Amino acid sequence: MPRSNGVKNETSAQELPAISDQDTVTIEEELEPVEDGQDIDDILNSLKTLLSSLEKLQKVRQEVGDIKPLIGRMLDGELISGEELEQLKAGVSSLSRLVRAYSDHQAALTKAQPARNLLDQVLKERKAN
Repeated sequence: MPRSNGVKNETSAQELPAISDQDTVTIEEELEPVEDGQDIDDILNSLKTLLSSLEKLQKVRQEVGDIKPLIGRMLDGELISGEELEQLKAGVSSLSRLVRAYSDHQAALTKAQPARNLLDQVLKERKAN
């Protein structure tokens, strides 16, 4: 374990090198420009859109998932009770909403990819400091 010899290493303000405005770098200057000219607000909005589309997709998946056994029984040719038939009708109409929600989610996911690049870049800069 290193020992301290009791000597303090002090540097006077006169010995410190002068820092000019040219030497000062801000975070904005260190970051590379965001692809496709998107600014940070656009990226944040795309993340919000992605989150919203994911919530909708999960909700519709759950609705459709609840009728999956009924669809299986219908496809097997089984007779279904009246209440189950109403659930099945609602579920089948939910399938088109599922396809739409899936498509919207894929589009939002594609649009939000610049957010990943920016996040990687910001986190990389943060680790370097």
